[in-house]
Amino acid sequence: MMEPDPRYPRVGQGRRMLGLLIDWGMSYAIAVGFFSEIGDFSTGTVILAIYFTQYLLFASLGGATPGHRIVGLKIVRFSDGQMPTPLQALIRSVLLVVIVTAITFDQDGRGVNERLSDTVLVRTR
Repeated sequence: MMEPDPRYPRVGQGRRMLGLLIDWGMSYAIAVGFFSEIGDFSTGTVILAIYFTQYLLFASLGGATPGHRIVGLKIVRFSDGQMPTPLQALIRSVLLVVIVTAITFDQDGRGVNERLSDTVLVRTR
């Protein structure tokens, strides 16, 4: 078994999930407030589209979604610790909406979406 990468201490799953839930809740509020009614059949699709869009925009422009910022996380390139490129943010966002990629982890605590986009979540505090 390989040793974890010492540059990036493992981020706990609780923090990751709380950030995701905050972002999902914001997407839900936007979907219900502007695009559909609670219980409407298309609400789930609208929420997913909003979640994907906000995740992509915030990850590529600031390196962290609002949920990440609230729980003290940010996304960086695994190779050099800098902000992710727009392509990396796109790959990460697309793979994140497929839930399986977000719940399968390697020895560094990185999900499939992080490995394939060459990114990693790190603590900011």
